[in-house]
Amino acid sequence: MTEAFAHDLGTLHLYSPSGVVMAAPALRRAAKRLQAYGFEVSIDADALARHQRFAGDDDLRLAALHRVAEAAPTVALATRGGYGLTRLLDRIDWPLLARAVARGTHWVGYSDQTALHLGLLAHTKAPSWHGPLAVDDFGRSVAEGGLDEVTPDCFIEAVSGELEAVGFRTEEGHDGLDVKGLLWGGNLTVLCSLLGTPHWPKVKGGILFLEDINEHPYRVERMLMQLQQAGVLAAQKAVLLGDFGGWRKSPLDRGYNVKSMVAQVRAMTSTPVLTGLPIGHVPTKVTLPVGIKAQLVIEGRDALVAWG
Repeated sequence: MTEAFAHDLGTLHLYSPSGVVMAAPALRRAAKRLQAYGFEVSIDADALARHQRFAGDDDLRLAALHRVAEAAPTVALATRGGYGLTRLLDRIDWPLLARAVARGTHWVGYSDQTALHLGLLAHTKAPSWHGPLAVDDFGRSVAEGGLDEVTPDCFIEAVSGELEAVGFRTEEGHDGLDVKGLLWGGNLTVLCSLLGTPHWPKVKGGILFLEDINEHPYRVERMLMQLQQAGVLAAQKAVLLGDFGGWRKSPLDRGYNVKSMVAQVRAMTSTPVLTGLPIGHVPTKVTLPVGIKAQLVIEGRDALVAWG
């Protein structure tokens, strides 16, 4: 634990809006770690509920989401992703969630949480945070690799209002790029599933960031091509790609891989497409705002996303 963070960081509520939490010890481990950092941690009463592959049935999870919004903690941190929020989108009280944001709540998560981030942006323009999950990150045991320093430090700085920029290394060819726009994005599969629905934020001139897992590069390419054909990529100032791991090679690939996919995407859009953003289903990840104006600056291979 970074000693600089060993102070009162406000209230943090752990809740389960999506997939079932299979290991209660991991949730307790996450709560203990977060408390050690300085948060006043509470776990929602239904965080460990189970119904099929979900953390409780739809009504139960929706009630938990609204319960957290009414409490308006400093941080509303999802336990895990999976699938489940899409089932709730038509019934979520978006103004209630936005009022929690106005009262100081940071809605944090990634993966399936993308549906909540983008729905909140589409319906209310309220910002949220693409960041770690309780069980997947803070609940990681030593045997699973434990918790690195970057992920919690960045997360804590973000929800404390101290984080104003993140930097990363990208590929050559973008030196001198300097653009401004609304920062938005998340999991590519979830994001594409919202296209054409009332929960899709119609962002023009934005900086779009994307990640995914267990999706073969051709499937990633197909989803990005859908966004291109729908006019989404062309409407952005830049596209930032995070991690796209977990896929299995096929004998049919014959050299086709993530690098090939990125080259194809770049060939079909004039919008700059950058790689290397440290987000996704990986142990080390940064926390980024969703729905806040930001600036992207490239010097050589050094990229900086700033919103301060």
